[in-house]
Formats: sequence, C-alpha cells, structure tokens
Amino acid sequence: MSDTNTDLRLDKWLWAARFFKTRSLATAAINSGKVLVNGERSKPSRSMRAGMQLRIRTGEVTFEVDVLELRGQRGPAASAQKMYQETEASAQARAQQSELRRQQAILHQDHHGRPTKKDRRAIIRFTRHSQDDN
Repeated sequence: MSDTNTDLRLDKWLWAARFFKTRSLATAAINSGKVLVNGERSKPSRSMRAGMQLRIRTGEVTFEVDVLELRGQRGPAASAQKMYQETEASAQARAQQSELRRQQAILHQDHHGRPTKKDRRAIIRFTRHSQDDN
C-alpha cells in the first residue's frame, strides 16, 4: 500500500514514519533546522522521493535514515519502520548515547523529601547498632 507515484510532503512522511506525534511538531522541527534532507535544510512542503537521506534530531537523539517507501497514512510502528532504514553508524551512535544517559542517571539518583518507611527502618536499625557498639 505504498504511494510511490504520488508526491508526499516531508512533514507528512515524518509523521507517518512516527518520528513526530503530530504534523505540526514535524513542521516545527523542519523549520527550526532539526531535519536535514540530503545534508541541507528544507521546507515542510518538500516532495519526498525514495532514496533520500534524512538526518532527524528529536531531543537528544539523532537519526540518520534512508527513505525506502512513501506512505501518507500513519500505521502501526512495525509498518512505519519499514518506510526507512537507519544507517549503521546512526544506530551505533544512538546505542552509545543511550548507554551514557543510563550511566549518568544511575550516578545522579537523589532522594528528595522524607525517607520512606523502609528507609526509616534501616536508619533506626543502623543507629541502634552504632549505639550498642559504644
């Protein structure tokens, strides 16, 4: 069910490929330069063709993909992933960024507010043992 003969707008393709939740978010990303088509800035109304290379930045994540299929309807995620192929370098870079973010989150775990019941019992157990040692 691909519309390879018809022109498809860039913002609509990004929405159908599930890179953005809405077309307006896709349009805003394109206008702000977060989406590059063949290495150049583009307009949301640019006609898509199979074989184009896109660089898409969403938050901290950057995707580099080759367009395989044009489809204007948004479908399940599994079928949306068949519309493009991510480059090997992009997949490796995303995996490294993900691992780095995970490690940073582990290092920066802070407990804010009052201790939980479990924490309070551990504190009492610890202070009782330290008083018995004296």
